[in-house]
Amino acid sequence: MRKSENLLAVLVTSLLLTGCVTTTTTTNASPEPEKADKGNAADLNYQLGARYYRSGNFELARDRLLLSIELNPKNAVAHYTLALTYEKLENLRLATDAYEKAVRVAPKDFNVQNAYAVFLCNHGHFDEAREHFDRAIKVTENDNSESTMTNAGVCMMQKPDHELAEAYFRQALARKPNYGEALLQLCVLKFSTEDYLGARAFLQRYLNANVPSASVLYLGVRIEEELGDDRARTDYSNQILREFPESAEARRILGSD
Repeated sequence: MRKSENLLAVLVTSLLLTGCVTTTTTTNASPEPEKADKGNAADLNYQLGARYYRSGNFELARDRLLLSIELNPKNAVAHYTLALTYEKLENLRLATDAYEKAVRVAPKDFNVQNAYAVFLCNHGHFDEAREHFDRAIKVTENDNSESTMTNAGVCMMQKPDHELAEAYFRQALARKPNYGEALLQLCVLKFSTEDYLGARAFLQRYLNANVPSASVLYLGVRIEEELGDDRARTDYSNQILREFPESAEARRILGSD
């Protein structure tokens, strides 16, 4: 039985996050910020562009962000947000160009490095993505480097390079031993390489420190199926039916009984 492939794909890719686009100015900003002084105009155009991006108005976001960059070419966050916007507009060439400008402007901005690495990984440029993940990890100000390490591991799983992926996940756990995302990804990795006892061990560590979703509990079902432990499998199944009765995993369980 191999019903978990889609589940594992979701668990593997769900951690490839590029961060968020933020706005900090108030809502009474001038509707014509280009008329303000150059520095303020660049910031206000960025803020408007970010708001347009967050609301899904990507063409308006692009226009404001381009104007912001014209006024202040050294704003890495504007380049980065423009890259995200071009991704939404499905223009990968211009998205790549915007990401490259962002990392040139701010080579020590670990969020920008991580975002570009995620973009590269999502488009199959695994080795280049690894270079940018490593740059982000090495920035001493990166107080969330365990997340970057986990992203790098997920990327290497997609390559696939399981040995290198495991090394990144373990590096994340060395920094933060109960980091749930790294524990879960190690569980997925062990399952995918048919090390079911290893998968069980990492899932148990995850469950000891984290609240599980239905998909995580269903991974437990699959692990115990492979190990032939019907009691443990039933326990996971019952927990899904009790806590997530409307989930796809619950329907899967009921359909298989």
